[in-house]
Amino acid sequence: MADGTIHQPFSHQPLAIEMLHKFAKFLAACTVLLILAGSLVTSHDAGLSVPDWPTSYGWNMFTFPPSMWVANIFYEHGHRLIGSSVGFLTIVLAGWLWIAEPRRWLRWFGVAALGAVIAQGVLGGLTVKYFLPPAVSTAHAGLAEIFFCMTVAIALFTSPGWNTRAPNASPNQRDSVVDDSSLRALATATTVAIFCQILVGATMRHTGAGLAIPDFPLMFGHLVPDHWNAGIALHFTHRAGALIVAAMVLMTSIAIWLKHTDRVELGQPALLLIIFIIVQATLGALTVLSRRDPWINSLHVVGGAIVLTTSLVISLRTWRAKFDRIEPLRRDRARSAQSALDGPVRPVGGDPQSARIPANLDVDLGTTAQRGGA
Repeated sequence: MADGTIHQPFSHQPLAIEMLHKFAKFLAACTVLLILAGSLVTSHDAGLSVPDWPTSYGWNMFTFPPSMWVANIFYEHGHRLIGSSVGFLTIVLAGWLWIAEPRRWLRWFGVAALGAVIAQGVLGGLTVKYFLPPAVSTAHAGLAEIFFCMTVAIALFTSPGWNTRAPNASPNQRDSVVDDSSLRALATATTVAIFCQILVGATMRHTGAGLAIPDFPLMFGHLVPDHWNAGIALHFTHRAGALIVAAMVLMTSIAIWLKHTDRVELGQPALLLIIFIIVQATLGALTVLSRRDPWINSLHVVGGAIVLTTSLVISLRTWRAKFDRIEPLRRDRARSAQSALDGPVRPVGGDPQSARIPANLDVDLGTTAQRGGA
């Protein structure tokens, strides 16, 4: 600029980043609604209430008359509409990240989230086309959790709390980032364990093993089942997994409270994680005691997703110091590559304070001048 003022690009303007962060949070909230809708479909055994895909009884999905949204059709068709809406919002988010986000890896992460939601839609269609095969239905449930984690991660990566500790922040801010390798390993292992527990639960739901052990807290009146089959083994694994996950969540929270008592960004989600685990265990027990009441069962599914993403937020925050080390290396490599392409630079017109141009540009300028003179 003539006045020497350098205007910030759109991606660096605080308002733009704030709006992007709010939109990412909105998408994550919509994904919670989508998971609830999908779990209601399974809980009501409504997966084939609309037997065709991508149409709905021959109608375009978006023109299917509301007067026909009756009984279980309401749950299945509603799930499809919510899924389409989330897919559209993900397209917007991916495009917004690509335009406004300066971090290259995060732009591509937005593209990956878009790919995940597209794959999720395809899996949903396959569950209908192939009459709810357990393997495909379980994969559909698992990918839903992964996509939800991706939306929460994007919301975290675009948050003010994350970006005030960015590599270009002040040294004091960078030093304030938690760099605890033991906590990082424990929190990450807890998140992985929760995801595995969710996969076991999804397999149990989609193979009809939800009431394979019909009593609680005992199992056929004993601490351990006195007889076994595939369904009982799967159900028992889910109950045992719940105890393991609860223990790991407690260990992670205690580690945070003992070693990082002043870290609100870790302490608050650790407390929430304990509360969510208690609620989740209660919902799991009520699912059995209520003989799989559809709403209780569905809230249990949503609760698992919330527990997972809460643990994920803790895990990512323990990895924040690693991001600080990796991102400067990427920028330095990019600068080196650009310098190699541009070649050495020299002052224009002999003025050291003037704009600088690549020395190898002389050939292009000279050639152009000669052509112009000719």
